[in-house]
Amino acid sequence: MRKKGLVIAIDGPAGVGKSSIGEMLARAVDYKFLSTGQMYRALAWKALSLGADLENEEQVTAIALKSHWDFVSGEFKVIKIILDGVAMDSRLNSESVGRATSSIARLSSVRKFMCDKQREIGEAGEIVMEGRDIGSNVFPDAEIKIYLDASPQERAKRRVNQLLEEGKAADYEEIFSAIVKRDKQDAERKYNPLTKSKDYNVIDTTDLNKEQVLEKILKLYKDYCSVQ
Repeated sequence: MRKKGLVIAIDGPAGVGKSSIGEMLARAVDYKFLSTGQMYRALAWKALSLGADLENEEQVTAIALKSHWDFVSGEFKVIKIILDGVAMDSRLNSESVGRATSSIARLSSVRKFMCDKQREIGEAGEIVMEGRDIGSNVFPDAEIKIYLDASPQERAKRRVNQLLEEGKAADYEEIFSAIVKRDKQDAERKYNPLTKSKDYNVIDTTDLNKEQVLEKILKLYKDYCSVQ
């Protein structure tokens, strides 16, 4: 049973900044960090590269089970994914991989596979883990549960800025529509939908910068540690 260290779960919708905030938080408290969305993206990339039918649950799950997954602690304890010997890097950031991820993330056996892997990784604690169902499903007993939120308009704007900074083309309306669609899929997903239960600490980041969000979470962390 996990008792060695805290699990800090960060959940929330697409494009709200969970990954960047989670990495900043992990660095501040000297914990490992895992972006679980990268695991789904890695599987989506693999499925696309094999020409798999993304709607075929048995086929996609078989790819997940047959692939060799390595999780390596990189710089600042950020956990990197190596799938069948291939480092999962910027190749996961394409819009095509993002769309494929939306498809496979709805598959129940894929979610079970991912959940089991995530529990293995976080079993020892001292980890910040972000995703869609970390506090509700993967680690419902997580000591600190954060739900980051922001308006779809703000999230689309942030994504546009991110792509432009990377020198890539960005269409606001297309990105906004994709975010709204993903929100609907996440909320209505049959298995482990995105939920915001009472035990989450909800932080609306619409009008906050990353440093302000980090400050709020660090206060929650220090408050928790002070009473233990």
